[in-house]
Order: sequence, then structure tokens, then C-alpha cells
Amino acid sequence: MTLGTSGDTQQHPFQHWWQLRGEWVEEPNQRRGGESGVQRLQRQDAVWYAKRQVGHLYRSLLHPRGRPTVLRERKALRALDALGVAVPQLIYCGVERDPQQGWRGLLVTAALDGFADIEGWYADGGRQACGEARHAQLLQQIGATLARMHLGRWQHGCLYAKHVFVRLDGDAPQVALLDLEKSRRRLSRVRAARHDLRQLRRHSPWSDADWQQLLQGYRQVFAGGANGLG
Repeated sequence: MTLGTSGDTQQHPFQHWWQLRGEWVEEPNQRRGGESGVQRLQRQDAVWYAKRQVGHLYRSLLHPRGRPTVLRERKALRALDALGVAVPQLIYCGVERDPQQGWRGLLVTAALDGFADIEGWYADGGRQACGEARHAQLLQQIGATLARMHLGRWQHGCLYAKHVFVRLDGDAPQVALLDLEKSRRRLSRVRAARHDLRQLRRHSPWSDADWQQLLQGYRQVFAGGANGLG
């Protein structure tokens, strides 16, 4: 069984994409009973990232026997894009069942040109370079971005600071979210919000004052989602 999605899917089957090779940026590791890693694919005029997985499945009430994780991430990428949340452009997603290895999955996305993960941005002196007023705008934009996701009942599921990417070379700070393979839609907006915000608070470098700036931006979009969180 082979599933794919992109403008090139009909011209290039799964094997074409699977055979593309590049530099490992995340070495293959064992998790979820399978293997997962990420390669950088240098194209003539672009950079892509290919998440390659073998036997890497998630289970749910709809899929108790397991389903390739890349399909869940594809769904999340499309949903967040429709909500106005910046995410990497989806180039290709496909899965194939191999007789020996079981499910193989491939998710190819475009690089976020001009963006940097916020941990790296801080390490490179981004806060000092932009100044405190601009930094406050950035934190508020991060909050507003998360609020738009949660209003759609989407939960990131693995919301660490390293998955928040930022760009500050324009009039307004830009924010994008990465690594959506654990993302899912919740029945409750508030539950999605509380899970992600609590997780981000634990795994972020922000002071209490910084966190209040983020929540200020969040509440301007989704006032009820941050109740009791600061």
C-alpha cells in the first residue's frame, strides 16, 4: 500500500522519494517500536528536510493496530496552515508497507528560510540585538500563534522551546511551529491549551516576566485558554 501527497506524487512514486539521500541532521533513533531520523536534502534552488521512518507507528481508537506517524504529522501540518499558523511547507508525504521492514514513512518539508529556533536565537544574542521592546513583541506573537492553534482544538503535544522558530527581519516578528508528529485534535480547546502551555513553561528559558508577555499575546486571541496558568 502506498499513499502520497504533493504536486509531484503522480509523477514520482514512493520509491523515488525514499531513495533521495542527504546529510543526517537527526541520526536515526529507536522509538515507538521503530526507527526515525531526519536528513537535509540540498536541492538546486531549495533545502528540504526528509523525516524517514521505519516501523514508526502511533495508535488511537481509530487505529488500534497502528498507523504511520508521518500521516498524523501531515494532517497536523495541513490543519495548522488552514488556521493561519506558520508551519513548514509540505513537499511530499508517503507511506509504503515493506514485506520485511513493515511500514515505511517519509515526510518531506521545505526549510523555513530566515527562521531560527528560539533557543539558538537566544544563544546567538538575538535578544540583546533586538532590544527589550522588540523582544516583548516576539513573546506576544508566540502567544498569539499558540492561541490560534488551540482555538482550532489542536494540541502540539511536544511543545518545547526548540520547536518554536522565529524570524525578526520584518516589521512584525514571525513565529512558526515544528515537529508536529505528536499533534492531535482535542475535544476541548482548553485541554489542548493547558497541556501545551504547561509543557512549554517547563521546557523554556523564560523568566516570569517573559512568560507574562507571552500570555498577554495569547489572551488577546484566546482569553480563556490561559486561565490559571499565570
